[in-house]
Amino acid sequence: MNSESEKEHKGNILLVDDIPENLQLLSDLLIKIGYIVRSVTSGRMALKTVKVKRPDVILLDIKMPEMDGYQVCQSLKADEDLRSIPVIFISALDDVFDKVTAFNSGGVDYITKPFQIEEVVARLENQLIIKRQQRLLEQEINYRRETQEVLYQSRALLSSVLNSSLDGIAAMQAVRNPATGDIEDFRCLVVNPVIARVFERSREEMIGKLVLKKFLTHIKPELFDSFVDIVETGEALEQDFYYPSGNSSWYHFVAVKLADGFAITIRDITARKQTELALQDANEKLELLANLDGLTQVANRRCFNNRLKSEWQRLAQEKQPLSLILFDLDAFKRYNDYYGHLAGDDCLLKIAQAVYQFIRHQDMNRPIDLVARYGGEEFVVLLPNTDLAGAIKVASRIQEVIHDLGIPHTESNVKDMVTVSLGISSLTPMLEVPPDKLIADADKALYNAKQQGRDRYVYNAEFLTSTIE
Repeated sequence: MNSESEKEHKGNILLVDDIPENLQLLSDLLIKIGYIVRSVTSGRMALKTVKVKRPDVILLDIKMPEMDGYQVCQSLKADEDLRSIPVIFISALDDVFDKVTAFNSGGVDYITKPFQIEEVVARLENQLIIKRQQRLLEQEINYRRETQEVLYQSRALLSSVLNSSLDGIAAMQAVRNPATGDIEDFRCLVVNPVIARVFERSREEMIGKLVLKKFLTHIKPELFDSFVDIVETGEALEQDFYYPSGNSSWYHFVAVKLADGFAITIRDITARKQTELALQDANEKLELLANLDGLTQVANRRCFNNRLKSEWQRLAQEKQPLSLILFDLDAFKRYNDYYGHLAGDDCLLKIAQAVYQFIRHQDMNRPIDLVARYGGEEFVVLLPNTDLAGAIKVASRIQEVIHDLGIPHTESNVKDMVTVSLGISSLTPMLEVPPDKLIADADKALYNAKQQGRDRYVYNAEFLTSTIE
């Protein structure tokens, strides 16, 4: 494959797994969406092939004969030429000890089998973006050091470099008030074409002229005082600033004292800023994937658990109530058996989104309420700062919302449409009591609701029940 074809691919991935079926499955999936994929079946083969052609990322299994994944990763990290290659462990081992060992061996991420290809791609892309960003930053740091060294050379050498530099370079001399000695402006001693274009003038129009103070009044007036401080204190200044000019909008400058004035280099960092925004967007998408249920598009159990812990601590300090509604679909197995699993998935999606939209719009001043899929056909609604009476009202409205959907269920032994049973719990959190108590109380109430005939809500063991006829 020639270099032009390789540029069209998303990245070069090395798969290491002693089970050929695993390699073939993952390889086919990744190739289909645009990656170059190589695969080997042992750790020793992996160490040989990376020296022949370095991959962008390695997906590494742990349990392999002769040399396990930890040893392979350690060998890579011990090699000066190979240690920068990101290693993502992908393994059926799910214990905390295994994951900690993987990270201690030098791995940057850990994916548990059976994997979802969307998760694998998201984590791969995150590492590829980070790697590209690191390369850009390293190039910029190296180039900046070179530029700063040039500034300390003689003026004759500097003038030969100025015209060929891709960065803006200038030298300014302080113009002082004869009576007070205060700096009133700066005169351009040296300026290259890049700086002249930013000022929208020719070099001849700038050299020897007082143009800096007037120019800064349209961008960032306080910068003038900062340049004065460089001359008076000798401390260098490094900063990003926004200034739309043609196709560029972001610049980075380094200014250092030079005699009774300062020298400055300016670089167009618009591309770097765009890369940073892309990295930020990738991280946000990864965070979203980690907290969203893929089927119902509401929060997942992980997100719920984290929110419950944080709200429990907050409300324990504020001594305010916290309520929880746990509900699931009545006779849902019969629904799946009769209508099929695709229809079942569609039913779960409709129910989840209907409840989500109700919770979201019932009070626009309560963004802290959370709807999450707890597991299977079971959902949970977390209601901070809500007492029992408020939770009962919400549960009653959830019943109405689901009834209003009118999803047919001819095989139900409750009604001829989809219904739900709900368990409600409410208490004021205390730090010495685990948050799981709120879930346990709601679970008991849900069990009682089912025992009493379903299509109703029950609060704890007090059997406060309601049905909608």
